[in-house]
Amino acid sequence: MTLSSVVPLAFALALCVPILLATVHEGVDRALTRVSIGLFGGYIEEFREEHPNRQQALRMAHMPTTYREYGSKTMCYAAIAAVVGSILGIYVIWALLLVLAIEPDTMREALPGPLEFLANLGGLPALSAGELFVLFTVACVTLGAIAASLAYWIRWWYPAYVADSRKREIDAALPSTIAFVYALSKSGMAFPEVVRIVARHEATYGEAAAEFEVAIRHMDTFGVDVITALQHMGRQSPSPTFSEFTENLVSVLQSGHSLSTFLERQHQEYQAEAESQQERVLELLGTLAEAYVTVLVAGPLFLVTILVVIGISVGGTVEPLQVLIYLILPLGNLVFVVYLSMVTDSLIPGSTRPDEPEPVTPITGGSRGTNGENRGAVSTAVAAETVRSNVERIQYHRRLQAIRDRFASPLETLLERPNLTLAITVPVALAVVAWQSQAAITADGFDVTVIDDVVALALLFVLVTFAAFYELHRRRIDAVAAAVPDLLDRLASVNEAGSSMVLAVDHVRNSELGPLGEELDRVWADVQWGADLSSAFRRFESRVGTRAVSRAVTLITEAMNASGNLATVLRIAGRQAASDRRLKRERGQVMVEYMIVVYISFLVFLFIVTVLAAYLLPNIPVEGLEAGGGGAEVDGLAGLSAGEMDAYGTLFYHATLVQGLLSGLIAGQLSTGDVRAGAKHAAAMIALSVLLFAVVV
Repeated sequence: MTLSSVVPLAFALALCVPILLATVHEGVDRALTRVSIGLFGGYIEEFREEHPNRQQALRMAHMPTTYREYGSKTMCYAAIAAVVGSILGIYVIWALLLVLAIEPDTMREALPGPLEFLANLGGLPALSAGELFVLFTVACVTLGAIAASLAYWIRWWYPAYVADSRKREIDAALPSTIAFVYALSKSGMAFPEVVRIVARHEATYGEAAAEFEVAIRHMDTFGVDVITALQHMGRQSPSPTFSEFTENLVSVLQSGHSLSTFLERQHQEYQAEAESQQERVLELLGTLAEAYVTVLVAGPLFLVTILVVIGISVGGTVEPLQVLIYLILPLGNLVFVVYLSMVTDSLIPGSTRPDEPEPVTPITGGSRGTNGENRGAVSTAVAAETVRSNVERIQYHRRLQAIRDRFASPLETLLERPNLTLAITVPVALAVVAWQSQAAITADGFDVTVIDDVVALALLFVLVTFAAFYELHRRRIDAVAAAVPDLLDRLASVNEAGSSMVLAVDHVRNSELGPLGEELDRVWADVQWGADLSSAFRRFESRVGTRAVSRAVTLITEAMNASGNLATVLRIAGRQAASDRRLKRERGQVMVEYMIVVYISFLVFLFIVTVLAAYLLPNIPVEGLEAGGGGAEVDGLAGLSAGEMDAYGTLFYHATLVQGLLSGLIAGQLSTGDVRAGAKHAAAMIALSVLLFAVVV
């Protein structure tokens, strides 16, 4: 390959560099945006009215860009993709001509048996210059058009995809968000302030709270009233359910009817809808579990058996079996996992955001005359710079302190963030596998049977370590979430008796609340040391870091600022938390049945494959089946060579490992809604496969 043949490829890569840099560098993104608007801005504006759905999708997705800017960059990306695709078309045709110029006999010797028919395409005669020009031109135009169309379609499909994802998140968070709005309204707070409070807690209430931010932006930026802002919010929402709620809310506000009564009725309706939605999802999961067993467990098992029988009869099925085990089976399970993640509720604990320092407000001096104004401006600038540098040092100290705390208590860090265990165990496992791989390199090539046990044990090490920390973390989260309804009910009871919120905390902390008891003691200790109750609760929320606690603390702290009588608010929050706990319990009871189905199907798969490896293969004669003592071969049975028998045995072992890993992950996702919960199931299935093959086979 000469230098001139590399220049077009280097030019194509250079065209892709600005797009890649724009994703990480704001200056490059700004420059690319200016160039795109300069080239295509007029065209996008000219045809704006023809694409109202695209503009609506951008608004629903909350994309931080205008239609003109996004459309111009889309055209720019499509143009770059067209050029890059055309250049790649040259190399594709070039490589294809080199391959087709090979003689058919040479290709037939190099290709595996099932692909020998491709050798008939070889032996392409030399083409003339005109024919080459036409061929390269057609290839460049075709691949360039495909690349441009694909880039254009993906760019306009992405906002609709984000909007659809936001719709699902809004619908999932709507019952708890309405309960929050209802509780705040019962505390006597003005409704515009309720909207502001909900919008501030996007970290706790997700995309449903982000929708209220639209109303706040219209009120603050354009000066509209709360009813007009809510109408704008409803029209721009990707969720029809949220839009319907907004329309009903606006009607109540305009008519002057009781807002609390309306919100209570809406809360009950959406809670009932959440229960029916869960029933529909569970029914769908039951269907998916049956489909999984049929398509991805029984189907591969049937194909493995058929391919083995065909291999015994006519041979040549090792390669199809490898494709099935190493390619089709993982890809099929991956698609199933992705689809399950869209269907199941994700039971991931909420997180809290660290408090950011407030922006420094410049210090202003009074009127002093010309020299006094100059001196005042200088002193003001110096003071502002001093404050800014002090804030930066505090922020740096906090970040450094957080890192120091994590390394000082590694076990607590891993229990809090079990995903970090992968950063430790995966490199160790890879290092061990790489070290043992040296023994697998022989004169005949790479012998995978030397390291397959090492790979299985390394995978077990990674899975068991992660599963141990994840299960401890999840059980802590579940215990805390289960205790939140009792905490809210007891606080409400004490508050109804006439005690203040501070005394209610002191009284409740001595009751049996499981893991929350110790945390309430720390809240009371903060109060004893002079902290106000709101700050003590916020520290409590930061320490625990679960969504249930975040919602409870948010409601308590916001309601405390509006009213001293919190019993009604706490009762509402307690009922919502208890309802969430009940739904989770029902979901868990049903989903465990699906997990058992996956376990049974894997055990059947493991049993049959083990029988094939332990009893069928050893009893198959090598290269022909002798009948009696005459050495006559039975017609129709070609037998297997020693190498094929070893290959089949290795493939059977690998099939159980692959199926065990994937079935375990899917079993965890079916039982809890989180694929990480499948680590323990995958470890159990892989360990059973290794043990069974070591003992029986």
